[in-house]
Amino acid sequence: MPRVIQWATGGLGQAAIGAVLDHPDLELVGAWVHSPHKDGRDLGELIGRAPIGVRATTDIDALLAIDADCVLYSPFMADPAVLRAILSSGKNVVTPLGWFYPRAKERERYDSLCREAGVTLHGTGIHPGGITERLPLVISALSGSVTAVRAEEFSDIRTYAAPEVVRDWMLFGATPDKAAASPMVQMLAGGYSQSVWMIADELGFDLDPDLTVTHDIAVATAPIDSPIGEIAPGHVAAQRYRWQGTVDGTPVITAAVNWFMGEEHLDPPWSFGPAGQRYEIEIVGDPGSTTTFTGMHGHVSDPTATDPGIVATAMHCVNAIPYVVAAEPGLRTYLDLPPVAGRAAAGLHRSRRDPVRSAVETKGST
Repeated sequence: MPRVIQWATGGLGQAAIGAVLDHPDLELVGAWVHSPHKDGRDLGELIGRAPIGVRATTDIDALLAIDADCVLYSPFMADPAVLRAILSSGKNVVTPLGWFYPRAKERERYDSLCREAGVTLHGTGIHPGGITERLPLVISALSGSVTAVRAEEFSDIRTYAAPEVVRDWMLFGATPDKAAASPMVQMLAGGYSQSVWMIADELGFDLDPDLTVTHDIAVATAPIDSPIGEIAPGHVAAQRYRWQGTVDGTPVITAAVNWFMGEEHLDPPWSFGPAGQRYEIEIVGDPGSTTTFTGMHGHVSDPTATDPGIVATAMHCVNAIPYVVAAEPGLRTYLDLPPVAGRAAAGLHRSRRDPVRSAVETKGST
């Protein structure tokens, strides 16, 4: 049974801890925390459950010394030096912070490190990390002669329970000039551009060398109440980002996000449309299709409640762990792993010796 360390215990990390505890094929053996007030706390109590006898620590060296098979690495921002140290310690890594489909030079660097350490690195998540590449590829198998692929998020950012991120990183409530000059486009591009290239390479699109990136802003036309305080007229209240792969200048692959602080008092007067908050995948081909995912967004009436999108991101990571531990050493993308599945709920789960578990045992014995 793979032994798991959770790296960071914010909203996603706490959801991951619960998911590992509930997963019949995984064992939680440790967690890294940044805050001193979490140091030494029982991980069960940290997420509002009964104690489990495993405690959080700020001591990186102590964690790396633990006998563990995999680290779910999910701090707010990735530190490549820490990631490399984890891999070098002989632990597989699953992370929602990137490495979904890095370009050749970066992939070779991590492939080499992973092979030397006998471990696997896998990037996964939701958007990017699933709905922007894994699911479009799966759905595209129902079509021929594909001419365009679009994966798009539509989210009311008032439900995102991280006000410091919304204010200080996304720059909602800032002036348009400040938001337009922020490093957010570059930060996001690290993931979304990889999604575009994965789809292009697998479907065989001959893309132009550079992706087209757009960042559009809508401002408030009247005061807007929000979790970060009142947004004044003329300040940023909605943002749209697009990463597009083109062929001879014509867009063929689009990864996009629409983040709005509600739909009222916006200039331009953007709207989610009648479908509301959602993730959407469109395949233009023969035949074409549009697939909509709902149920993964929080509710504006209770922005402090658990965000289903955060939970889904954590679940995609946790459910990948047995497959990653079983994989051959190296950086492994969706294209290199078998399809990842969840597990039945407690009380409905039947013990079985499945191919993934057998592969894990085989890898561990070599």
